[in-house]
Amino acid sequence: MRILYECDLAGSNYHGMAFRIFQFSCEFRKRGHEAMIVAASYSHARRINPVVVHVLTDENIDGVKYRWIKTPRYKGNGFMRLMHLLIYNFRLWFYAGRIARDFNPEIVIASGVTPLDFLGCSRIAKKAKAKTILEVGDLWPLSPIEIGGYSKFHPFMIALQWAENYSYRNCDALVTLLPKALDYMVLHGLKPEKSHYIPNGIYTYEWEKKESIPQEYEILISDLKSKGQTLIAYTGAHGVGNDLNSLIETADRMRNIDVAFLLVGSGSEKEKLEKKASSLQLTNLFFLKPIPKNSIPTFLDKMDFLYIGIQKIPLLRFGISPNKIFDYMMSGKPIIQVIDAGNNLVKEAGCGVDAEPENAENISSAVLKLMALSPEERERLGRNGQKFVMENHSYDVLTEKFLNVIENLVHSK
Repeated sequence: MRILYECDLAGSNYHGMAFRIFQFSCEFRKRGHEAMIVAASYSHARRINPVVVHVLTDENIDGVKYRWIKTPRYKGNGFMRLMHLLIYNFRLWFYAGRIARDFNPEIVIASGVTPLDFLGCSRIAKKAKAKTILEVGDLWPLSPIEIGGYSKFHPFMIALQWAENYSYRNCDALVTLLPKALDYMVLHGLKPEKSHYIPNGIYTYEWEKKESIPQEYEILISDLKSKGQTLIAYTGAHGVGNDLNSLIETADRMRNIDVAFLLVGSGSEKEKLEKKASSLQLTNLFFLKPIPKNSIPTFLDKMDFLYIGIQKIPLLRFGISPNKIFDYMMSGKPIIQVIDAGNNLVKEAGCGVDAEPENAENISSAVLKLMALSPEERERLGRNGQKFVMENHSYDVLTEKFLNVIENLVHSK
């Protein structure tokens, strides 16, 4: 079977984020299918962007075909990102016939950030006489309206709303990462029987080939443990939405308790966060540079508890599926979840404690609750997380679900 998987932000293990499209494509190949990823040549989410000359540039990464659509660079969420978005979607639609002829897909998966991508993907599918799957990770235009403060009557929001309604009505199937969004989607034109929940996941085998962490991190961890410190880690982006301000305030409240917080990663807010921690003269909180993906399991294994937080956002009522939480579960460590969402993965798995976002007092209480547990109780929470993620979020399990959706569509022709 030939599966075309489109996402403007798609990356790879070489380029960096986002990984989902690449990982599923690799799994499709392992099971004997052909896979092509169509993506924009530039994305802010990638560590490395491809070098392209032509409007359409082909590349092969680990057996997965890529077709990069040339787009301009941009910074932030201003005018240039809007132009990037419009140019990408126009070229996706304009070159749909050529892409269809070159690859002749049987399934086209539209997984772009906005529903505009579905228009180009639908045209590819029609020319190839293929079936379409709409994959939804974020709700647009609801996201820019609720988070960015845009009016629903803004011309671009009106266009996005039309595209969203069109994509729900015209897709052959829908795959969603949002477990609580079905009612919203049905309200906008989706037939409920088309919807399939396939969340994010992990490669369990990556935990069998752990790589070392930098020596200075080893020294720091060893020194903190020798002083009897309980180690709490956060790994990932240091952005506005990760509620790391609350973690700094928690460290301030707990400065006289034997606990240390280690934050690994980078992001737009890291410098501000470092300045805030410095102004508070915190000696129990450490900012560490990013480490390779394959070193994360080794680092997590040396921690006692793991933190994940998201600022209070009404949009989270539709549910979440953050990759980070599945890595945390796989590490076998208790999790401190500081998220108010429509679903509660830590509660489902029974692998940690909850706290209220943007509430350092409540987060501190959650930390103390875990610290009061016996080693046996902590290990039980960790095992619960490992069992849950392997049974529900390994790519082996998720790929079988995805292929079942695909095969049912193909056989229904």
